[in-house]
Amino acid sequence: MNERADHRPEEVVYQDDGAIGRYASSVPRTFVGGLEIPALTRQQIAGMLLDEAILRRGRKVPCLYLSTANGQVISMCARDQKVHRLFQCADGINADGMSVVFASRWLTNVGLPERVATTDMFHDAAKQAQERGASFYFLGAKEDMNRRAVEQIRQMYPKLRIAGRRNGYFSEADEPAIVADINQAQPDVLWLGLGVPRQQQFAVRHRANLTGVGAIQTCGGLFDFVSGKNSRAPMWMQQAGLEWAYRLMLEPRRLFLRYAFTNVHAIAVMLTKTRHQGAD
Repeated sequence: MNERADHRPEEVVYQDDGAIGRYASSVPRTFVGGLEIPALTRQQIAGMLLDEAILRRGRKVPCLYLSTANGQVISMCARDQKVHRLFQCADGINADGMSVVFASRWLTNVGLPERVATTDMFHDAAKQAQERGASFYFLGAKEDMNRRAVEQIRQMYPKLRIAGRRNGYFSEADEPAIVADINQAQPDVLWLGLGVPRQQQFAVRHRANLTGVGAIQTCGGLFDFVSGKNSRAPMWMQQAGLEWAYRLMLEPRRLFLRYAFTNVHAIAVMLTKTRHQGAD
């Protein structure tokens, strides 16, 4: 393995004391809608992701697994225990939706400092990765979207080490070969964009075998946004928790029924399955 820089920016909260996985028990967390969410900023999450990934280099140990939660995820977890268990297996679940942030502030004693949208956190991580010589692998989306996204990433972050990429269209029978290819590439972070719950299933099924990987970060539609296929909502809508409304406006036929049920159900779940830290 090539020798790489291991500089740690000031924003990083995790410090390497030789203990892999310290993140899992060392950071403050809040409990929203049946899921534990780390109470960290976006920059801190990005720094921690790289810290944990770099710490695993060459150790041949299971990789870190981070996922994300928004209203849709909370609704899905409440309706399907198999999906809930996939998220419970994660070392950390970031608040990808403002509804999760609002619920933590209104209903718990450990309010989240901000939303950690993966589409934004990716750029924080990419900037730090350039400085620290970390490498990324991108798995997910259609072939043209994946290729275009990686091309955009190369332009935005020319010093970023890209270990490899692959589209997300494959069968379960193809997965051993894909895992072997990723291990051979030895990326510090695998960005996994297969959609919920398929990306979580892949992570849980293979994390023990992905010993050439430092960390998995599930990323949903990241490739569609980075490639330019999908646009983000205006900042005021993001901050008000209305990004779903922007997406509904763009794709009303596809999203109306989903949001009509999911949003109401997610609110009900957060009201009934959110608790103070330390409560039974």
